[in-house]
Amino acid sequence: MMSRRKWLAGILVAACAAASCAPAVSAESLWKNPSGYSTRSAFADHRAMNVGDIVTIIISETTTTSATRSSANEKSGSVSIGAGVGIFDFLKAASASGSDKFNAKGSASATNRTIGNVTVTISEITPAGNFILEGTQSIWQNRNEHKITFRGMCRPEDISASNTVLSTRVADATVRFDGKGPLNAKQRQGILTQIFNILF
Repeated sequence: MMSRRKWLAGILVAACAAASCAPAVSAESLWKNPSGYSTRSAFADHRAMNVGDIVTIIISETTTTSATRSSANEKSGSVSIGAGVGIFDFLKAASASGSDKFNAKGSASATNRTIGNVTVTISEITPAGNFILEGTQSIWQNRNEHKITFRGMCRPEDISASNTVLSTRVADATVRFDGKGPLNAKQRQGILTQIFNILF
């Protein structure tokens, strides 16, 4: 009986020793990302939150300016002379008066509206947690280039679930529209016209 217990105890000791020497085994996901970069769960929030993430800016800006100016000036005066006495009795009483009045009013107004979309990336995250957005979109058409450059800063909560943000929610926003090509060259004034405008 004792020999059997010793035999079982020896088997248990050997099994424990083998288990301690065996290499660690870890389970790997069947959906391994071949690029090696970490991926988010299908149930996670896919809003942009890291440097390099893509955000689409919905540009909808309306600027209205108006100015009204008016001026008024009025002046009047009068003079009178009494009838003469004594040797000046031939002078008759007389009076004269005059007035000058000027009124002017003017007004001007202008409305500019810009609509478009541009896709940018998060280039930096500030210490306060805000996102710096930067990007350039270039479109070529009939040898003409139309370029939109955007830069600004937004809060993470201003980005929608579809990774879009309104330009009106972007602080320090700079939107620049540039172009070059035959069509844009025709829209510029010629050298002679520019010289004439400078001189006259």
